[in-house]
Parts: sequence; C-alpha cells; structure tokens
Amino acid sequence: MHREIAIGAVRLSTDRPRIVAAGGQAELDALAAAEGADVVELRADLFDRPRPDTVVAALARLRAAGRPVILTVRAPAEGGRPLDDVVRRELYLAGLPHADAVDVEIASTALASELVERARTAGRTVILSAHTMERTPPADALLPLIDRAVAMGADVTKIAAMARDIEDVRIMLALTLAARERGIVTLTMGAAGTLGRLLLPAAGSLLTYGHVGTPTASGQLTVAELAALMRRLFDLASS
Repeated sequence: MHREIAIGAVRLSTDRPRIVAAGGQAELDALAAAEGADVVELRADLFDRPRPDTVVAALARLRAAGRPVILTVRAPAEGGRPLDDVVRRELYLAGLPHADAVDVEIASTALASELVERARTAGRTVILSAHTMERTPPADALLPLIDRAVAMGADVTKIAAMARDIEDVRIMLALTLAARERGIVTLTMGAAGTLGRLLLPAAGSLLTYGHVGTPTASGQLTVAELAALMRRLFDLASS
C-alpha cells in the first residue's frame, strides 16, 4: 500500500493490522476501556433511541478515552437495526465533526456522496462498505465493489461477507490478496468466518473487528481474544 491512510492518529498498514472494538450504547463503558483495541467503532444504529445529541455525547466520551472513533449508522439491509434514512443522515451529520472516521454503505449512494464531501472538508477518513448477509459472492463479483468505492471517494473500502464454510473464507482470502494494495478491509461473518478474523488481516486487511460484550456481527471474537492472538501470531511472524 503506497498511500498513507490513518484514522485519527492511528496509521493503517498491511504490515500490522489494527484492531477495532465495536459496540453500541450498551457497550459504552467497555468501549471506553477496550484494552487491546487501536480504534473504536460506535454503532449508532444500536442505540435504543438514537438521537443526534446522545450520539455526539457518546462520541465525545469515547474520544476522551484516547482512541480514534469510527461512527457507523448501519443500514438495515446490511445488518443494522431499522432506522429511517432521514434519521441516519441526521445522526451522521451531527456526529461527523466529533468522529475520526465514518463508515457508510456503498449502496447508500446519496448519503455516501454527501458524507464523502463533508468528511473531506472536515479532514475525516471515509470507509465505504458492503455487507452480503446471506452468502459470499465470487471474488470477481466483489472486486467491482472496490472500484466503485474508490470512484466514490473512499479512503478505505470494507467488504464483509457471510461465510458458510471454509471455501467462502478462501474466496475472501483471494479477494484480500488481489486488492491488498488498495486500502481494504475484509471480514468474514458466521461461525465459519471466525477464522477469517485472523487470516484476512495476515493477508492484507487493514482492520479486524472484535466485540466488548455483545457481538455486532456473527463470528466476532472478543477484543481481548483477538488482541492476544494477533499479538502472538504477528510477533512470531516478524521474529
């Protein structure tokens, strides 16, 4: 990867993938502590009654704990709780000045276009993402999503797919190896996908996600488990 990408003060590199602690309103205390995490993701769609003021307050609390924060208001079609697009936009626009990065779906075209422009002005990092919740498509069907995200202005493209078996993990591994120089994050969901939480970062995914109480996606390890395994495996590989 030839260009510099960072979330806040945390530089992203294929040489040393970063760990993201993900959670919503119920996990705020654990997210603020989140030992072993490099970055925190606040899932505003997981709040009981998400409002701009409560999301801004949560972002301020998390940033005060010392880690950069990604703001995500996930669309229902891609794994989020039901929220009207008008509400999602309000939450993103209120939270953007108080976050270090935003994650929005490639498929949310109009919202993503607006957020990319505003994030550029504010100096924030943009993650454009796609989540296939039922299966893992072939790698040649996923590669065009990276092209589209880059064309839309993504700093980082995130592709997450449900892995039904080890072959699906291999598909995501092939995708990661093919696109590792383009600033990507790849994730596998489901029981079979837990392996990918370690394997894909080794292949070039910039981030891997863990939970601090309640998983935000199936197949997640806890941040503590993930940090211990990543530290052990990457230290061995570099020794």
